[in-house]
Amino acid sequence: MGIVINSTDQYQTCINECNRCAQACLECMTACLNEPDVQARRSCITMLAECAGICREAVCFMSMGAPHAKELCKLCAVICDKCACECGAFQDSHCVKCAQECKKCSDECNSMG
Repeated sequence: MGIVINSTDQYQTCINECNRCAQACLECMTACLNEPDVQARRSCITMLAECAGICREAVCFMSMGAPHAKELCKLCAVICDKCACECGAFQDSHCVKCAQECKKCSDECNSMG
């Protein structure tokens, strides 16, 4: 449900998933930076930052009902899938949970039409 208007209600589930995914990615990135094998995680850390960024931008587009919100959600889904794969290469609980959030976000973004 929109906060001040209801014209973005069609996007609310996706907005919620994108916000969760961005938060998960930033939390996972912080945790990865503190792992002893941080050098092995460079690609994953970069992907986490990219995923969090596209998710936040998708939220902005959906919240303002932008004409290209659905197209941006499709790109968001691609990036979330890639991030889920990167995180899936590590077995830490934070990476496993983040990969799950990325996959849920990808699925929701793909359902936007």
